[in-house]
Amino acid sequence: MPLEEYRRKRKAGATPEPFGGAAAARPHLFVVQKHAATSLHYDLRLEWKGVLLSWAVPKGPSSDPATKRLAMKVEDHPVEYADFEGSIPEGNYGAGEVIVWDIGSYVPLEEMGMGLGKGKLLFELRGQKLGGVWTLFRAGKDERQWLLVKKPDAWAGDTWPEESVLSGLSLDEMRDGSKRSEKLAAELEKLGAKKRAGKPEPMLAETAEKPPTGKDWIFELKYDGFRLLATKKGLFYRSGRDATKLYPEIARAVRALPYESLLLDGEICVLDPKGLPEFQRLQQRSKLTRALDIERASVESPVVFYAFDLLEAEGYDLRPLPLVERKRLLKAVLPPKGFLRYSDHVEGRGEEFLRAVVAKGLEGAMAKRGDSPYKPGRWPLWLKLKADLTGDFVVVGWTAPQGSRAGLGALHLGAYAGGELTYVGRVGTGFTDRQLKGLREELGKIEVKEPACAVPKGRGNRWVRPDLVCDVRFKERTSDGLLRQPAFLRMRDDKRPQECVAPVARGEPTRRRSSGRRSGTRRAISSPTTAPSRRGCSRT
Repeated sequence: MPLEEYRRKRKAGATPEPFGGAAAARPHLFVVQKHAATSLHYDLRLEWKGVLLSWAVPKGPSSDPATKRLAMKVEDHPVEYADFEGSIPEGNYGAGEVIVWDIGSYVPLEEMGMGLGKGKLLFELRGQKLGGVWTLFRAGKDERQWLLVKKPDAWAGDTWPEESVLSGLSLDEMRDGSKRSEKLAAELEKLGAKKRAGKPEPMLAETAEKPPTGKDWIFELKYDGFRLLATKKGLFYRSGRDATKLYPEIARAVRALPYESLLLDGEICVLDPKGLPEFQRLQQRSKLTRALDIERASVESPVVFYAFDLLEAEGYDLRPLPLVERKRLLKAVLPPKGFLRYSDHVEGRGEEFLRAVVAKGLEGAMAKRGDSPYKPGRWPLWLKLKADLTGDFVVVGWTAPQGSRAGLGALHLGAYAGGELTYVGRVGTGFTDRQLKGLREELGKIEVKEPACAVPKGRGNRWVRPDLVCDVRFKERTSDGLLRQPAFLRMRDDKRPQECVAPVARGEPTRRRSSGRRSGTRRAISSPTTAPSRRGCSRT
């Protein structure tokens, strides 16, 4: 039994450590835990065949390729141990505090079984702190004695914060008891914050063609992801749909924060190897339903949450506070490294900021009034700035394909204006062959005889229930309300049709609803700031 020695050294019920037994579905997971036992050390653990192979590294990893660090092989640990933070009580094996210093995935560069037999492992780490190629090799007569060495590459020479990537706590705080919650509550009391009342609704942005000027505006990056409301109890899309089980890595990280209650507004993304959001990977993650598949994906294709606003904390309502004050508090509650990331901003210099974003091929930026409160609905206090316009539209039908094209020719689109669904044109470019085929199958399941809105007459048109939403890039809206030069970007499974409000035509004045609410909006949220992307991020 691979965990026999682990369990022999521990007494169930006397320690909060997990004892294993659950199905392990996190292949190639790695974790480094900092452990204040009899002597301070770091534990490097690599998932292999359903357990965590473990080495105690007294001085911790070194990013200097010239430095060899002693790594003593210890008993295998259960995979669930990777999430363990806390205090092991006195009288138990390994008594002391433990934090998750780093976590991520590793890629074996040589076959693991053969490497374990030979006493040499070569692997690439993809963690929140550690990256690049590393090697572990046996040294000396004692088979437990190994050495950990960083290989020369772009990650050599990195420095890392010592706090946990989950809770953000240091070992001292874990030992002495974190006072962060009490300090935050006292600060909010001083700021005049009141206890929360009512359910939050999302603040949304209007579209602008150029950055506003003035020192009162701050600018953030947009992200290619889904807007998310994160609490200690769960995660929710802007539509109000529960997403807690879909993104366990984010749920675990929020629960680990040393506060009684928090409400974070932000955007989840899956990053590509360059560290930029890649929507296709996120969309694949969001469609998973089996728990084992989701846990596997949390290692192979992890999500990060870019938090750009703090709406509630310790029971206090922060929404009336100025945005810059909310962001100051937000930065203080997040770990310096980890799955939860602070969406930073710049003050002023909007045109310079947007030029830099566009030059890098990124989608755009957000402009926000630094003194603005958080208000439900769409307001000109938040502005979307893009090289091209994008919008979310309801699919109301499709046209038959022509020539050698398969699946469909174009999608008919609509949007809501004054609560009524109106036709805004069709989009026939931007699709892959696979998307055309998949969409045709999906549309066939919801086909109806009559269109859901008034549409131009024509042949070869088919109509569907207005259930699906897609994201489209376009140059402008013409005077008759149609999209000019539209291109398909992606389907939006996270949005409801009622959220697709008709974009303002060029020259048409922007109107704000007196109630500040959008039709059909419940709990919601969208667009953070810190890493850009070429594809249209979720609407703000």
